[in-house]
Amino acid sequence: MPGSSQRKGAIRKKPRGNPTAGSGGRVRRGLEGKGPTPKAVDRVKHPAHKRAKAKERAKERDRTRRPARRDTDSSVEWVYGRNPVVEALRAGVPVAALHVAEGTERDARLREALLIAVEHGISVLEVPRAELDRVTAGGAHQGLAVQIPPYEYAHPDDLLDRAYEAGEVPLVVALDGVTDPRNLGAITRSAAAFGAHGVLVPERRTASMSASAWKTSAGAAARIPVARATNLNRALKSYKDAGLLVVGLDMDGEVELPAFEAATEPLVLVVGSEGKGLARLVRENCDLIVSIPMTSATESLNAGIATGVTLYEISRRRGN
Repeated sequence: MPGSSQRKGAIRKKPRGNPTAGSGGRVRRGLEGKGPTPKAVDRVKHPAHKRAKAKERAKERDRTRRPARRDTDSSVEWVYGRNPVVEALRAGVPVAALHVAEGTERDARLREALLIAVEHGISVLEVPRAELDRVTAGGAHQGLAVQIPPYEYAHPDDLLDRAYEAGEVPLVVALDGVTDPRNLGAITRSAAAFGAHGVLVPERRTASMSASAWKTSAGAAARIPVARATNLNRALKSYKDAGLLVVGLDMDGEVELPAFEAATEPLVLVVGSEGKGLARLVRENCDLIVSIPMTSATESLNAGIATGVTLYEISRRRGN
């Protein structure tokens, strides 16, 4: 109908932009690609990017909270019974607290335990007898128990750092398959006595620094570090790369101990179990196998004794 566009309420639609102007390249630029689509983790607002950032922050928190290059034995051990508790305290075993059951009869051993605890600043806790029954799983605690905190192992590299800081020729004792904690304690004691810079144990199939090992070491475990390696063979190769000579101790050695002229060199002394000796791969990683000469009537020595004899000879040759 003519003139209807002028009626009230009618809208005239105008074209966008300037219909008389040319495109000026706008169409061509609009058709150009913008490159490959960024990965999801690179897009700031994408959930994958936020998750990745959260993981990074969590790792950073863990790194700052945990001490560097340290490993902790997660097992918590209880020593109970009057004689074992007194022996542990005498040997300097690190004790978190001395637990005494309510109503426990006092005798000379209890008095000595209390005296040592007071002298060394160890907390003394009086607890219900039912509580000691629970933590010792019904063992014969005789009203007395101590808790041994988890042992903090050193890193294998810390043993070398200890030698270099002291300006001494490195000497490390590594254990392969030594499962008796008393042997570990005796070897730790010999290592401290004859100038070694630490003891290295593998993470699996070996004795740990338990209360028994602490007692046998007679306090030496507080003076010399014990390190733990995830893989013993890799740790030995690392020591080799650092210039140390890896020497195995075995009854079928190539060189007898009195002729061991390399004792003055940087050394890793590897000790195997009394029954099986050195494992095959560990033996292959050794640069030299040394034996202790013995009479034919004696088949082998205890691992702790054999290590002590060998460390004495190394110390003698080094002029210590």
